[in-house]
Amino acid sequence: MANNGLRYTQFYNTSRCCPTRASLLTGLYNHQAGIGKMSERENAPGYEGAIKSNAVTLAEVLKSAGYHTAMSGKWHVSNTLVQSTPQEQLKWLNHQSQHDRFSPLAQYPTQRGFEKYFGTIWGVIDFFDPFSLVSGTQPINTVPKDYYHTDAINDTAVAYIREYSKSKEPFFLYIAHNAPHWPLQALPEDIAKYKNTYTAGWDAIRKTRYEKMAKLGLIDTNTTKLSPRWKSDLSWENNPDKTWDAEAMAVHAAMVDRMDQGIGRIIETLRQTGELDNTLILFLSDNGASAENCAAYGPGFDRPSETRDGRPIVYATKKEVMPGPQTTYSSLGQRWSNVVNTPYEYWKAESFEGGVKTPLIAYWPKGIKAPKGGYSAQNGHVMDFMATFTELAGAEYPSNYNGQAITPTTGISLTPSFYNKKSAGHATLFNEHFGARYARQGDWKLVSLSNDTTWQLYNLATDRTEMKNLATQHPEKVKELAALWRDWANTHNVFPKPGRN
Repeated sequence: MANNGLRYTQFYNTSRCCPTRASLLTGLYNHQAGIGKMSERENAPGYEGAIKSNAVTLAEVLKSAGYHTAMSGKWHVSNTLVQSTPQEQLKWLNHQSQHDRFSPLAQYPTQRGFEKYFGTIWGVIDFFDPFSLVSGTQPINTVPKDYYHTDAINDTAVAYIREYSKSKEPFFLYIAHNAPHWPLQALPEDIAKYKNTYTAGWDAIRKTRYEKMAKLGLIDTNTTKLSPRWKSDLSWENNPDKTWDAEAMAVHAAMVDRMDQGIGRIIETLRQTGELDNTLILFLSDNGASAENCAAYGPGFDRPSETRDGRPIVYATKKEVMPGPQTTYSSLGQRWSNVVNTPYEYWKAESFEGGVKTPLIAYWPKGIKAPKGGYSAQNGHVMDFMATFTELAGAEYPSNYNGQAITPTTGISLTPSFYNKKSAGHATLFNEHFGARYARQGDWKLVSLSNDTTWQLYNLATDRTEMKNLATQHPEKVKELAALWRDWANTHNVFPKPGRN
């Protein structure tokens, strides 16, 4: 798709899955849509933990324009219902008890414009036996012995395409993969393909990826330097866990591989049904790679303690069991996430480029007139999908919907880039998540880490990997951008924060 489509070099998400999904689905900044943090309801307008009633989804808008609408995959933009005690919650997670609702029914996808839905209402899952799996609104209480969730998401999408291709009406399909979110769980035959791929270690893989990016023309090495490797004090040669670490990346790659196989089936189905040439496909990630150590979280809330058949799940804090099977929860950790986010330094949940940059691919054989395999520097954001789809579908973004006054979209259409027309996109962009924040105006970016209130300033025209902090050289620019960020935060539901004045 990339070689025959359009690749975006300055496209942004909101640094974590559920806020990004809220922004993508509504055409708003995520706090405006109600998900400033996660899916728990809190006592502030920007932190309701579910898509607000004064926002509309892509499915609702396109359905009003005569489109069929369906979704397959991860929802995670509704309030999570939990049981009364941790013990009861674990029984539910372990499939030892059953409850009909994972979220309030009014917040399910089929109540937000999707005619059909298959997937998980919550975020984290066991890929071999997922919790919160539903079809429409009905819980799926058992799965086949050979079940693997990535395959199920893609195969359901294929079935939807075959059904809708028989209709005269156009269709909108949203496919939201859980992979490669932790836990690292994949099929043995896919893991085997990458058995020796990552034994070269962190530095070698980063160097190879950086050089490939430069060769592809994706980066300019004069303005995009390779950031120092995270925690480079430990060399791969002296790493006592290199066997485990190489296997972790092999499992991660296997999860992406299995996803890619299914996307191939989706594209082939579109071709077989005669729909491919006039279908716009957008492929992107919802955040940078995750540096979390999920093993340290242990069981509870959305993480089981044992499998359905009673086998204990190991949270491998000491890397005592290999990642991959259903019986362990593990993740990449900081060093490999730093490699996955080459050439950037940081990761998911942060507002630095490694957390918020998205490698968007647009593919539309009949519609994209820009050179195949080319790049667009349009400064874009996931909220732009609403303006783009509304324009292309001849739909109308409503001022009122179901008796509610709707917040105007803040997105900008991507269609000029499809037709090889220059568009600057957003003059300014902003973000905030758990204290991490940025304000971007032109090439200037003011940014702060989640654990640090100090602003840092970068000129992305000359420093795309945010290596040279210019805050002391340009205090007036820091002051200007900080004021812009504060104005945005005060007018887009970032403030008030939950539980604070």
